[in-house]
Amino acid sequence: MANGFERYGKKTRRARFLEEMEQIVPWKKLSALIEPMYPKPGNGRPPIGLERMLRIYFLQQWFNLSDPAVEDALNDSPVMRQFVGIDLGQEPVPDETTVCKFRHLLEQQQLGGEMLEAVNQHLQQKGVRISTGTIVDATIIEAPSSTKNREQQRDPAMHQTKKGNMWHFGMKAHVGVDSKTKMIHSVVATAANVADSTVLPELLHGEETRVWGDQAYRGQSAVIRHAAPKAKDCTHRRYRYKHEVDEAERERNRVKSKVRSRVEHVFGVLKLKVREGALPRAGQKRQPLVCDLRLSEPVPGTPETVEQRGLSVSRSAISDA
Repeated sequence: MANGFERYGKKTRRARFLEEMEQIVPWKKLSALIEPMYPKPGNGRPPIGLERMLRIYFLQQWFNLSDPAVEDALNDSPVMRQFVGIDLGQEPVPDETTVCKFRHLLEQQQLGGEMLEAVNQHLQQKGVRISTGTIVDATIIEAPSSTKNREQQRDPAMHQTKKGNMWHFGMKAHVGVDSKTKMIHSVVATAANVADSTVLPELLHGEETRVWGDQAYRGQSAVIRHAAPKAKDCTHRRYRYKHEVDEAERERNRVKSKVRSRVEHVFGVLKLKVREGALPRAGQKRQPLVCDLRLSEPVPGTPETVEQRGLSVSRSAISDA
């Protein structure tokens, strides 16, 4: 892709990342999931190749690009065009409308969960297996609270919640993370006012021997034993009783925090955003609500192997919480 007169070229981190993703992502398996819903050639303009559109979609998630931005990036970056398989001497880059329609197709068919499961199975086949420890946590995803729309009200799928001394409006992502590989193996999206502990069983895969969590999951030992019979509850426990402080329990919580805090690294590289979540203005159609999840670089302090590098999936949020 470089000119013949360039003597001091250097392979960028983007190029190295895309080379690894070329080998890691199970493109054929993911394409097989989407193929039954993808438009077929017929009368009119033939559709663009499915795998090509899937690669463009993944580029959007990895590099946080909107539909117009990914079109510009493909026109500007030879490395991205090589990854997608576009030769500007033979064909143009798909326009932003085509990219938008493909993204909405994945959202409407709710293929995010199946794609996440396919990726996890692929990694297990390659030797990156889910261990017997799970760290659970939740994070709030802010959404517009404006009522300047046709219905003159907030999005009914969103709710408000108080964290500390601040109120937040939006939804909440509950995540289950493997304690060894830092892989996200389960995600549940709810309204922001849903308590963290209520979705705990859905975050466990059932083979855990230990489960870590903060004080939001306090008192969930019975739930953990029901969802994962072999699991030991390592969640935080209450150590303050009125004016008394149980220093022994406080020290045990401090030790647990060193392990539980690993999940915060995941949220450091987990890009969560609500796209077109607010109610539409007059004359506009409402688009599906989507929670885009992106796993990026490996967590600092863990072995950096090719299989542990990031993958990107999209999971539709739970409607009408």
